[in-house]
Amino acid sequence: MRGFANAGSQRWLQIAVNRKPQLLLSALRRSGAIGPRISVTWTSPLEEDELREYRDGAALAKAGIANLKRPLDSFWPARGPVWDALGISSDGGPVLVEAKAHIPEAASPATRASPESRPLIERSLIEARGFYAPRATAVWSGLFYQYANRLAYQYFLKRVNGVASRLVFLYFVNADDMLGPMSEEEWHGAMRLIHAVLGVPKDLKPHGVFDVFLDTRLLQDAV
Repeated sequence: MRGFANAGSQRWLQIAVNRKPQLLLSALRRSGAIGPRISVTWTSPLEEDELREYRDGAALAKAGIANLKRPLDSFWPARGPVWDALGISSDGGPVLVEAKAHIPEAASPATRASPESRPLIERSLIEARGFYAPRATAVWSGLFYQYANRLAYQYFLKRVNGVASRLVFLYFVNADDMLGPMSEEEWHGAMRLIHAVLGVPKDLKPHGVFDVFLDTRLLQDAV
């Protein structure tokens, strides 16, 4: 059986999902991503599935998403975002997770999409930007592209297809292995910058987008 990653957000998320799901559930509840009586069944990354992460249609299936009104390939080309974790809430809502353990990890570079894929990506990012921030002019395929394309996916699922999905940006605190932030406030500062550059509102909860924080010190005895 494949072991947990050696360091970083991948390792801490694998541990949280497989060994400490109650801690992860509590963090989701504190953020408002799920209600106090709602639970989550994680479908990735699971030890019994070799800790595999999913993308494209396979990711949607793992999150319990089927029969979209608008097909995914009309919005995003193949080999799209790989999701750090996927789950299904007890009220039937998909949960898609992007995890970070240090701030440079959040400063993703511009898209490296092929010339064939780039036009569709650009059109879809502009479409999503128009929903989240109608007055914004930022080029979402540039700096913080990874954050932007996750927002685009949430727009596609929730707004375009009416799927009650939750997009979770999970930020680990005290990830000493990555010299990561020691407080939630440090992460909030980074998020304010990302939102300012992309032109999106500070609070994206009305769109099903949540910031969740989990202290790695609570996970260190789980391996």
